[in-house]
Amino acid sequence: MEKKGKLEALIKRIGEIEKVQAFRAEHDKLGKYNREKVHEKQMAFHRCQKRNRWVFGGNRSGKTECGAVEAVWWARGIHPYRKNRKDVCGWVVSPTYEVQREVSQSKILSYLRPDQIVDVTMQSGRKSSPEGGVIDYITVKNALGGVSRIGFKSADQGRERFQGASLDFVWFDEEPPRDVYEECLMRVMDRRGEIWGTMTPLKGRTFVYDEIYLNKRQNPEIWTITMEWADNPYLDKEEIELLTNAFDAESVESRRYGKFSDEGGLVYPEFEESVHVVDPFEVPRDWYDVISVDPGLHNPLSAHFYAVDYDGNIYVIAEHYER
Repeated sequence: MEKKGKLEALIKRIGEIEKVQAFRAEHDKLGKYNREKVHEKQMAFHRCQKRNRWVFGGNRSGKTECGAVEAVWWARGIHPYRKNRKDVCGWVVSPTYEVQREVSQSKILSYLRPDQIVDVTMQSGRKSSPEGGVIDYITVKNALGGVSRIGFKSADQGRERFQGASLDFVWFDEEPPRDVYEECLMRVMDRRGEIWGTMTPLKGRTFVYDEIYLNKRQNPEIWTITMEWADNPYLDKEEIELLTNAFDAESVESRRYGKFSDEGGLVYPEFEESVHVVDPFEVPRDWYDVISVDPGLHNPLSAHFYAVDYDGNIYVIAEHYER
């Protein structure tokens, strides 16, 4: 009788385990990543041992997927190509909170099972349905023990909101402003952490083109790869042709192939609004300096009025733009 009871208990326990395994198999998107179909460039990104890696890819090329998986692998302590760490702390940086909610946050949540999430702290929305709000940070179970934290930041907060932390990783989902990027470099220094970015180069040849893509300073830790639609094994040829025909030639270069365009972007790519625009103030008369004039022939006359302070800082204080 006692043996029968033990056998029944064992059968029941096996049934419970099988149910859990079936649930995990159904809901474990991470376990299916690059299994049935392999995205070779995603895997090249994951295998690369450089500490500053960037994927320049078109929309739907698979760039965001590999960025999100990389963050989850780090936080869970299960990265197959890295020496894993306990109690990982990292940031996911998006252009705005709206983009965060729709893209990076959604991807991160899709690769985490509910039983792997310890807690979710919201900036807005309900904790019971975090996908509909804006997440501040997610606390995740780390396979090596303890917990990890994935924080979410918006690049339009400005550089000051990126100070102080010591991080294991930063993932830039789309291109950040230069000052935010440089501040985040400082954040991973203490822990010898890593930075990666996944972006479609739609802003022209900004600082990312010079500092990252061309690597003009010859930083040995910078690594880049480009992804296009044909690299994504889940996009068929008909869909690629349909998408290609939907854009002009210049847009196809960036949106399909992830290439930096010669056209577009700023005349002065080093311009950053957070750095170069200040609140209006009363300018002393003795700062008044010069006027630049572009007379034009068929276009309106343009003139800028400049002032220079005692430290040599130059201010554009007025503009004339009229025929």
